[in-house]
Amino acid sequence: MNLRELTEAFVMESRSILGENLAGVYLHGSAAMGCFNEKKSDIDLLVAVEEGLSDGVKLRYMDMVVRLNEEAPPKGIEMSIVRRAVCRPFVYPTPFELHFSVTHLDWYRRDPLDYVDRMKGTDKDLAAHVTITFQRGKSLYGKEISEVFEPVKKEFYFDSIWNDVADAEEAILANPTYVILNLCRVLAYGRDGLVLSKREGGEWGLSNLPAEYHGLVASALKEYSSDGASGWDKALACGFAAYMLGRIRNYNPILNAI
Repeated sequence: MNLRELTEAFVMESRSILGENLAGVYLHGSAAMGCFNEKKSDIDLLVAVEEGLSDGVKLRYMDMVVRLNEEAPPKGIEMSIVRRAVCRPFVYPTPFELHFSVTHLDWYRRDPLDYVDRMKGTDKDLAAHVTITFQRGKSLYGKEISEVFEPVKKEFYFDSIWNDVADAEEAILANPTYVILNLCRVLAYGRDGLVLSKREGGEWGLSNLPAEYHGLVASALKEYSSDGASGWDKALACGFAAYMLGRIRNYNPILNAI
């Protein structure tokens, strides 16, 4: 399935399973921000419900998500279900009813009952997902975004995206494209208050970072937008991560309050 077909099927199945409990289905991430790459991007979906879900409903819903995930692009679906009550006013860290990504696929297939019993709690990542949904997301079904969500406080959003890059010095060699572009967009938010996609973050970096890092960022942008892989200067990449984390820390309201 292509992106449109898959999201339409996701909405139809969500309506069938959740019925009147479904408040809305929202697209965020690269697919909402105009930089979706079928071979390298996942499909980010946020589902809002009026009330909590029983384990039986969770099992039906997960079976549906896993089935559609088999028809999705290689990176698959990433999906969270949240209650409206934690979205407006926004609660941080944010409780969730159910979550899925391909990282957890084997766990669900191995023991579905254990999965739906334990896949709940709070998730700091939801502050980033809700921010992107509120500012740049697309409503696929249900209530308008502004009816379900409200702006996330700066300190919550920054803490959420900081958690995604805090280990950049160790992670950059394992996944350089993701880490390089993510560091750029986090600094763009800290310095300029911009909520950007990874591609937009890289473009911001080319205009705002020291020239010594332009080649590194340009390579990350090229790899992100194509099907190929780049060679990386490991020392330069590690130096970039250290430099960027040092600058980002200066803008982190939670770290600076300690």
